[in-house]
Formats: sequence, structure tokens, C-alpha cells
Amino acid sequence: MELTLHPLAKTCHASGHAFAEGDRVVCHLVREVTGEIGRRDVLAAEDAAYAKPGPVLCSWTVSYKPRHGEENAGRALKLTAENLFVTLGDPAAEPNPANTPLLQFLGLMLERKKLLRPRGLTPDGERQIYEHAKTHQLYEIPVGNLDEAFFIRIQGQLDLLMGPPKAAAETVASGV
Repeated sequence: MELTLHPLAKTCHASGHAFAEGDRVVCHLVREVTGEIGRRDVLAAEDAAYAKPGPVLCSWTVSYKPRHGEENAGRALKLTAENLFVTLGDPAAEPNPANTPLLQFLGLMLERKKLLRPRGLTPDGERQIYEHAKTHQLYEIPVGNLDEAFFIRIQGQLDLLMGPPKAAAETVASGV
């Protein structure tokens, strides 16, 4: 799963104000009217009033840090399941309970691909600890019940991310 995605913007999508170092910025992945996935970065103080252009796949909050000239901005342009997990699960980011099912699903998928290694549960048993194979960074993801109801709930987010199944899309397009 790969998507082209822009890095963190320098200005607020809602107001056009430039971000200052340390500003809390809410990042949204949205399905655009064109069907593509887009990123909208908005100052946290303006987020509640911001009208999203389409369905929101997921959101996360970060502290704005300007890029320096020597940093490779192109590195962040490809959004894969791996770096979506790393972004949403970042211990420095504010947790967003709405992302938990997507994080659990991505964790399971990346564990199967051997990109994450399970390292057991936290002492309270509430979070699964994963180690990222490349960076050795630890991520704590809430434990969930991966039953049929879980996959029904996550289906909406996956449809937004990847689009509806081809058979369903063809049926809708043909009017059947």
C-alpha cells in the first residue's frame, strides 16, 4: 500500500497563517473529491471550526518543527503502511483514540510482514509493545479484540484509504 503524500505544511490550511516552531498542528488524511488521499494540516486552535473537504481517514497532532535545508523533504512523500503506523503511533504525538483500530490493524499487518516485532504487553496488560525492525523504536498500541466486529469497524477507514473494492465500485458505476 503506497500513496503519494506531502510532508507537513508550513501554513495552516484553514487560515493560511504560517506555523511557528512549537505550534500544535492537527494533521488529517482525507479523501478528496477527486478520490485521492490528501493531507490537511491545521492549527489545533482552528481545527474544530475547519470544514474537512471529505471523509477523514485518520488524524494526529504534532508539534511543528520547521524543516532545515539539509533535511530530505522528499523522504516523507511516500506514505506506506509502515510509515503511517510510525506516524500515528509516534510516542511523541498526542494519542487519538479514533486511530486505535487502524493502528491495531497496521500493527497486525506489519507484524506479519516482519517489519514490527511483538515485545509483549505493558505491565498493566493494556498495550501491546512493538519494536520497529529497522529503527528499534518501541511503540505501545492499545490491545484490542480482533473479532468480526473489529474488522467491520475498520472497513470504513480502509475503504477511505484504498477506495472501495473494485467489484463494488464497478457495480456502482454500471448502475447495477
